[in-house]
Amino acid sequence: MPGIWSHVSDAPDKPALVMGKDSRTFGALGDRSRRLASTLAAHGVGPGQPVAAMLPNGFEFFETGCAAAALQARFLPINWHLKGEELAYIVADSGARVLVAHESLGGPVDVAAAANPDLEVLTVGSPACSYEPALAAADPWPGDGWPAPGYMFYTSGTTGRPKGVLHGNVDTERLDLMNQGLIGLWGITADDVYLLTGPGYHAGPGGWAFAHLYAGATVAILPSFDPRIWLVAVDRHAVTTTFMAPAHFIRVLEVPEADRSGYDLDSLRLVIHAGAPCPESVKRRIIEALEPAEIWELYGMSEGGATRASPSEWLERPGTVGKPWPGVEIRIVGEDGSEQPAGEPGVIYVTPAGGRFEYHNDPEKTRGAWSGDLYTVGDIGYLDEDGYLFLTDRASDMVIRGGVNIYPAEIENVLHDHPDVVDCAVFGVPDERLGERLKAMLETRRPVTVEEIQEYVQTRLADFKCPEIVEFVAKLPRDPNGKVLKRRLREEHWKDEALNV
Repeated sequence: MPGIWSHVSDAPDKPALVMGKDSRTFGALGDRSRRLASTLAAHGVGPGQPVAAMLPNGFEFFETGCAAAALQARFLPINWHLKGEELAYIVADSGARVLVAHESLGGPVDVAAAANPDLEVLTVGSPACSYEPALAAADPWPGDGWPAPGYMFYTSGTTGRPKGVLHGNVDTERLDLMNQGLIGLWGITADDVYLLTGPGYHAGPGGWAFAHLYAGATVAILPSFDPRIWLVAVDRHAVTTTFMAPAHFIRVLEVPEADRSGYDLDSLRLVIHAGAPCPESVKRRIIEALEPAEIWELYGMSEGGATRASPSEWLERPGTVGKPWPGVEIRIVGEDGSEQPAGEPGVIYVTPAGGRFEYHNDPEKTRGAWSGDLYTVGDIGYLDEDGYLFLTDRASDMVIRGGVNIYPAEIENVLHDHPDVVDCAVFGVPDERLGERLKAMLETRRPVTVEEIQEYVQTRLADFKCPEIVEFVAKLPRDPNGKVLKRRLREEHWKDEALNV
């Protein structure tokens, strides 16, 4: 009985989850998760099938992940900022039979349920919701299933539709090996206290939280991020590890040093960051501010992890995202398909340690991502003479706003549906706090207002995908074939910055 379930059995009274003044022991987490597993099974969920969750950070998020693991089903966490059409597509494409969602997300959930009539929705949030009565009426599921959740993620696609990432051959042995490798690599033990700083639906913060539960550690949950509440949580719970994005660093550093010094942060030993390039000045300041904690940087994606850099390695080579993880190989491939020498940029290809993945229901995209045993998401970079990876550009035109990946094609598709938009280009522009903000440049048939364009996007897409800057132009730059030269626009806006780094 490995992983999370071993702690349910051997340490039932130990806190597994803490949020504010409330907590769940491993015993309670196991009992509630198994009751939910029986409920999910009654609605037809079986091994390998997805269990969708559209939940803010909270106990129910982890109960749903553990319930999926008990059934050997895939755990599919969904960004709860998505609008109805976006959610409906993911539910339909994944084949999910059950969606566990917070009652406050009723609008998008109603749209998804109407578009997927066979979908069973369990709502969380108040006594009137269906989640708690369902658990109370169910008997605990008798089996342990997988030792930790086997994930299914949807990542934004350059063609405007999200892609479901499925890692093949998920079973007890593989999940054990993956989690044992992860906790061994970072020295995670049952004595750690992990702080869920970012959204659980994200592969980084949520995935690391489950890895800590696998090790028997306690996970402290922040419902949402506020820098002062983060400082309080680290102090109150004697937090040892956390996963953050550079946007979190910036907001913590905005708290005056005199105020920060009033909190005991000495328990922190490991802070992992990823999700966006970290400005060099911010990285140096956070290393100093959180000392003696070690600030490690990761480069990876939903498809798999790739490299990591210790603070000492980064200080010796500012800007590096490190060397490959154990078992991972990095190759830089030029336009002619040949491997690039040290210092020469090209497309980054990765040989993953965890085996192959596929894009759900999209064999063409899967074939396009793989070249033999190597895959790419289109990022550009180079290796130095010592094998350290540096990023010089990112996948396609992707924008990273506050650690969240946004693909402009999805927004451009919506804008092109506006009756008065002739053509458009959406791209990222520099922002001191968020890294990037979204800008849209449009050719229109008649005068329209910025507010009209933003409202149109907000009715179709999540708010974070709405361009914050809108500019109307008489003509966008194009190549001889008529394609908008977006790179020229981006270069103009980034001319005083290292482009997208």
